[in-house]
Amino acid sequence: MRAVFIGASNTTQATARMLMKGGHEVVVVEIDKERIESVSQELDCGYLHGDGSKPAVLREADPEHTDLLYGLTDNDQSNILASLVGRTLGFKRVVCKIQDPELIHLCTELGLEDVIIPSQAIGRQLVGMFEGHDPWEISARIRGDARMFSFVLKDGDAGRAQDLELPPQTRIVCFYRDGRFMLPDDESGLVGGDEIVVVTTGRHIAKLVERWGAPARSPRRG
Repeated sequence: MRAVFIGASNTTQATARMLMKGGHEVVVVEIDKERIESVSQELDCGYLHGDGSKPAVLREADPEHTDLLYGLTDNDQSNILASLVGRTLGFKRVVCKIQDPELIHLCTELGLEDVIIPSQAIGRQLVGMFEGHDPWEISARIRGDARMFSFVLKDGDAGRAQDLELPPQTRIVCFYRDGRFMLPDDESGLVGGDEIVVVTTGRHIAKLVERWGAPARSPRRG
């Protein structure tokens, strides 16, 4: 799979390293040429020098063959504009980072579904720990090459859970129907529109995306 990052921030670098370790292609768009020269000494990926909020620059990043565009600069307005431009150019999925929570309503009005507010995300995790449940618990148990993936079942794939043709080392964990959480067994009848959650390995994510498309998601705020 292929990811394009706007801004060679610390978050970009950390995420890019993990993606490349999993065998994915990474391209970083950065307006500061000196920063590219500095980061490239530690991060061996593709680079594109230019303003990531400009359509001409993002076209060079090849939207058609990119699975996800991240707007991770240190400027909220730049991230929002770049995300809108990226969506217009046809990037399959766009993630926008903002620091100012007051901008979340603007993002919603503009139709940006995947918005990350780092301070709120960390705050929710800390509150969860205070209340006696650890929101990091599941992440701590999904180790090594294990991955979680969700997709919406197509009508043509309806049937028994055991008959759903999944890649090797892939198992259904649960599924949601009309918002209801359900645990499957081999005889569970799945219908079109069910959101299926599976555990798999990193090497099979591309196969799942190829068959069912990008991971199922509701608008995210965090």
